[in-house]
Amino acid sequence: MASIAHAAKRILLTAGLGLALTACDSGSGTTGNEPAAGKAATSEGASADTLAAARKTGTIRIGYANEAPFAYMDSKEARVTGEAVEIARVVLKRMGVSEVEGVLTEFGSLIPGLQARRFDIIAAGMYVTPERCAQVAFSNPTYGVGEAFMVQKGNPKNLHSYEDVLKSQDARLGVVVGAIQGDYAQKLNIPSERVIVFPDAVSALSGVQADRADAYAATALTINDLMTKVTDQAVQKAEPFTDPVIQGENVRGYGAFAFRKEDQSFADAFNAELAKLIGSEEHRKLVEPFGFTESELPGDVTAAKLCGTK
Repeated sequence: MASIAHAAKRILLTAGLGLALTACDSGSGTTGNEPAAGKAATSEGASADTLAAARKTGTIRIGYANEAPFAYMDSKEARVTGEAVEIARVVLKRMGVSEVEGVLTEFGSLIPGLQARRFDIIAAGMYVTPERCAQVAFSNPTYGVGEAFMVQKGNPKNLHSYEDVLKSQDARLGVVVGAIQGDYAQKLNIPSERVIVFPDAVSALSGVQADRADAYAATALTINDLMTKVTDQAVQKAEPFTDPVIQGENVRGYGAFAFRKEDQSFADAFNAELAKLIGSEEHRKLVEPFGFTESELPGDVTAAKLCGTK
């Protein structure tokens, strides 16, 4: 059993991170029930209407899932920020849209929320996968990154890969609802009863601390960021770590922005501006505070390639 001091520190961490979640909702100034700024009257010609409406009002709504370093609420500044959000701000400003409003959404509800027109862009570092490509139009990726585990201090079950979880008789793997890590676990045949689903990264962190899961699987960038927020040292990053191998290939995820299918021309216009930014000195300075380096650049990987259309 944890000491009283240890428990107090853990409560403070959870409460502090939970405050950021609360701030996300109030900071956007919306309930998420209002129509998105670029909502078209009909789905016909919606792409032109979405961008035109956003340019007219100067504002557009983005959906995010409060996962640092991709998109989260900075409680001190009362402002949504993160790698995806700051890139969106620069690109959209070049397109004539000066203001971005965040709509906090559970990760698993981002695509349904986009389709329901609660917001017009998903800016959450979402991986491009063929399954998601069937539902949304993706921009080209802004980063590529491998996986990581957060485990209990000392890594008592010696978990350094998804395969280690599979081989263990009782290891429980925490994932965020709707995140790609759940797919990895399924494709690697980790029993579903040993996959613990959490609503967000903060809950997953608390789940490992409270021994509800033995490891939390996320991107290496997500785990690195969470570790900067841990004060009680009850958890650690699993090192070394081996990325999963699925269908004979090492997994590397590529994150991008997502648009409604009918907003393809909007996505294309966004992509044109995005191409001018990614890899530039301006881009480096923009994302460096969030832990992104040249190692995370997507190279020549495109959405079409990831979607399997080229």
